[in-house]
Amino acid sequence: MGRSMVAALTRAVEARHPWTRGHAARVMGLSTAVAQTLGWDDARLARVRLGSLLHDVGKLSLPAELLGKPGRLTREELEQVKRHPTAGARLLASVPRALPALPCVLYHHERWDGHGYPAGLAGPNIPSDARLVGIADAFDAMTSDRPYRPALPVRAALYELVRCAGTQFDPELARACVELWAVDARIAV
Repeated sequence: MGRSMVAALTRAVEARHPWTRGHAARVMGLSTAVAQTLGWDDARLARVRLGSLLHDVGKLSLPAELLGKPGRLTREELEQVKRHPTAGARLLASVPRALPALPCVLYHHERWDGHGYPAGLAGPNIPSDARLVGIADAFDAMTSDRPYRPALPVRAALYELVRCAGTQFDPELARACVELWAVDARIAV
């Protein structure tokens, strides 16, 4: 998939949901940095970059006011939001150059303990690229202002990665993310 197409899709998501401006780029930066630290090969790095940039493309199928809602979502609204990974995968499935991104798009909300969505995959059954993008996505979401809550301080978000390692997050990848952040940001965790 060409850079201009990826950039266009990312801009389209951000235009509908302005509070997400820069989210995909930040997710890509963190995902790629962790993958490089772990020694992932060039093919995996390319999949992580593409998958992280496109992970939320399915949000184009959601009403803008739903994601910008300032309060808690109703059960029905939450079920709508949970369909964005599947919608994104359907959107990209017919684009041959986007196929390497599909695991990240489809599975970035799966949880290590199997309580995620859309498929309820657990542990190593979740593709590693998607596990990493999911951690970076959660970290950026926690450290960014959202219509329904202010950003958490970085230290608090890092604590959440540690606390949820083994339940929500792959413990090894969460640890690698926290360690990399601590080294790069020169903060103690």
